[in-house]
Amino acid sequence: MNKVFEVIRGIWKTKELRNKILFILAMLFIFRLAAHVPLPGVDLASLRKFFESNQLFGLLNVFSGGSLDQFSIVMLGVAPYITASIILQLLQMIVPSLEALAKEGEAGQRKINMYTRWLSVPLAVIQGYGFITLIRRSSPDVLPNLGIFDFTIILLMVTAGTMLLIWIGELMTEKKLGNGVSLLIFAGILADLPSTFAQTAATLESTQIFNTIIFIAIALITIVGVVFITEGQRQVPISFARRIRGMKQYGGVDTYLPLRVNLGGVIPIIFAVSIVVMPQLIAQFFLNSPSQWLASTASFINKIFNTGGAFYLIFYFLLVFVFTYFYTAVIFHPNQIAENLQKQGGFVPGIRPGHQTAEYLNYTINRIILAGAVFLGVIAILPYVTQNLFGNGGLGSLAIGGTSLLIAVSVALEVKEQVKAQMAMRSYESY
Repeated sequence: MNKVFEVIRGIWKTKELRNKILFILAMLFIFRLAAHVPLPGVDLASLRKFFESNQLFGLLNVFSGGSLDQFSIVMLGVAPYITASIILQLLQMIVPSLEALAKEGEAGQRKINMYTRWLSVPLAVIQGYGFITLIRRSSPDVLPNLGIFDFTIILLMVTAGTMLLIWIGELMTEKKLGNGVSLLIFAGILADLPSTFAQTAATLESTQIFNTIIFIAIALITIVGVVFITEGQRQVPISFARRIRGMKQYGGVDTYLPLRVNLGGVIPIIFAVSIVVMPQLIAQFFLNSPSQWLASTASFINKIFNTGGAFYLIFYFLLVFVFTYFYTAVIFHPNQIAENLQKQGGFVPGIRPGHQTAEYLNYTINRIILAGAVFLGVIAILPYVTQNLFGNGGLGSLAIGGTSLLIAVSVALEVKEQVKAQMAMRSYESY
């Protein structure tokens, strides 16, 4: 405990780090303040009833940062930005000009970020229109007497709210204490956890107490698993050849290259959930279609993608698995690492520098990520599997809480590593 207080004291004494943390907390406060500003004309009592009875929207609420169930001006959260990021990263693999931009380093990344922001605007309009229309159809009492003018004003407000959050997220990312988008989702999860557990306690039946204890135990195992897999790494040995310049000798140092089991962190989960909810969400629009075959197709999709169903869990697991590999391929570049090592006179013992080193690193990371992707997929679906095994009862909200817990722990570990790195850098500079 004393060590924890010493670390906190050290962080607070470091002026630059302290200012960064205070700035991030101020941005999160603004976000939570905006999340409690409801849109005009909303019947909040009908809205709460709607979210209590709809698990799909409860899951979407997690990724809006806890603002969708308030129907606030930031109800979409950063979902349009996440969707835009997925689209741009997929396009980098098939559009040569975008692939070239991604290889230009920081300057190229700034342009890609600019394209992502531009794409977020039409996506926010589309998603905002979809959510409002769907909620009006599912529960007309939520937005009674909504005319075209009022609908347009609300749509503009939620789009502006999304762009505000994107701006806040990027400001936090610049402080290099974690990803700003992940921090916004993390803040929404923390703010929503007390009400989630209160709702579970209020609706819990006496016959479900034993099942709840088992569920909580599995949640704790999930936390341990997330920590284990996030902190796990393979240390690839690196040696630097001795070089003599004048009267001085350089190199001759043995070190290692750390390859994490889960390089993508929480991003694969966020990407996977943003995709897995789309089929059911789109199907909701066509359930009451006058066309019989369209209504039947929508009903079939809605049934097989039912949250917690067998097909849903398999699809969710596969998405997490695929996105773990995909995001690792986006951020990890073996050829570039091998080239930099060769320029610095470094090599992997027993492996020739250059192309063979790149192949070795690619082979190694793929084997490591296999374990990480499978484990991440398993713990992502574990709360739903537990719920199916032990019955629903009052555990519905805890199933959503399991996904929230997974994201919260991963983001907390990422922030801890960033703070630790910055503290180490300050100690080195002072030394």
